[in-house]
Amino acid sequence: MKLGIFAKTFPGTSPLDVLRAAAEAGYSSVQYNMACSGIGALPEHVSPQVVQAIKSASEETGVEIAAISATYNMIHPDVALREAGRRSFEAIAAASNAIGSRLLTVCTGSRDPLDQWRHHPDNQGESAWTDMLLEFQAQLVIAERFDVLVGVEPELGNVVNSARRARTLIDTAGSDRIRIVFDPANLFETEEAPTRRLIVENAIDLLKDRIEIAHAKDRNADGNFATAGKGVLDYGHYLAALEKAGFEGSLITHGLASGEAEGVAVFLKTTLSKGG
Repeated sequence: MKLGIFAKTFPGTSPLDVLRAAAEAGYSSVQYNMACSGIGALPEHVSPQVVQAIKSASEETGVEIAAISATYNMIHPDVALREAGRRSFEAIAAASNAIGSRLLTVCTGSRDPLDQWRHHPDNQGESAWTDMLLEFQAQLVIAERFDVLVGVEPELGNVVNSARRARTLIDTAGSDRIRIVFDPANLFETEEAPTRRLIVENAIDLLKDRIEIAHAKDRNADGNFATAGKGVLDYGHYLAALEKAGFEGSLITHGLASGEAEGVAVFLKTTLSKGG
């Protein structure tokens, strides 16, 4: 596995500065965010100059662009906002191969109008599922045109809130371009240790043929998110399960302060060296 980090963990709007900081903290890949280029996370246009700056920074630092965030609320109650998000998805897709990445990451959204990751009682309804599928159909047309992959991250507060729902999406959409961004801390809140391990193991087994990148964050005992290695997630078990499934992509940490980055890199490298 390659060790990676969210690029926006580090401050600044210079791709070279951000990727250099990632490399100095011990990471060889990033999940990039266009905000790190000073054009916002969801631009409607990505200029050739922006593309070249990211590509050059990657080449100079040796830090791979494992994925690019194109996340918007796919089931926002305001259709106009969905359409705006889709235009940004298209703009990023058009630039991604030139930048050096084929994977665009998304979330399946929430009916909550203010927070695309917050639970809403309508998220599990038929209407939300239908709207999500329609949005994926539009994304897949774009993905075909620009030869990119769509990385879906199951999240408790979203339409796809479990590994089983992610599998249903994959099977329903019927496209090899739909891949999985796997984050075990998104699959539970306050379960006991044996149940946590079972959830993670079963989810990896169910989705292993589509896991494109994996995430590394954690949960506190009270259910709040935590920095990788600082919570209750059994990282030895998690990384061993990924290795058993044949995963060789980027393990990307996020949800941490820039000052924690070096320590998390050491923790993840140490855990991997022990065989998970």
